[in-house]
Amino acid sequence: MEYVVFYTLRDGADRSRLMEVFSRHKAYYEEFRAAGGGLIAIGPFSTPDPVAGSMGIFSTREDAERFTAADPFVLEGLAEPRITEWNSVRFE
Repeated sequence: MEYVVFYTLRDGADRSRLMEVFSRHKAYYEEFRAAGGGLIAIGPFSTPDPVAGSMGIFSTREDAERFTAADPFVLEGLAEPRITEWNSVRFE
C-alpha cells in the first residue's frame, strides 16, 4: 500500500508566489527524501495548467502527513493537500 498526496492550488493563491516559494519546497523534498522519509516520487502535472496541481507518492500515510505538515507550499497557504490510499500494482 502506498499513499498519494494530491496538491491543488488554493482559491485566491497568488501564482507568482509559487515560483518564489518553489526553491524552499524543492530543498525540503530533497532533504526529506535524503533522510529516508518515504518519498517515492513527486512532481507537477503538465497539462492543462502546470501550476494547477501536483502529486507525491509516499510509502506510508505517516510519511505523507509528516511531509505535508511542513511543506513550504502548504505553510505559505499556496497549496491544499489531500492524502489518499493507493493500492498500486507495479510491473517493474
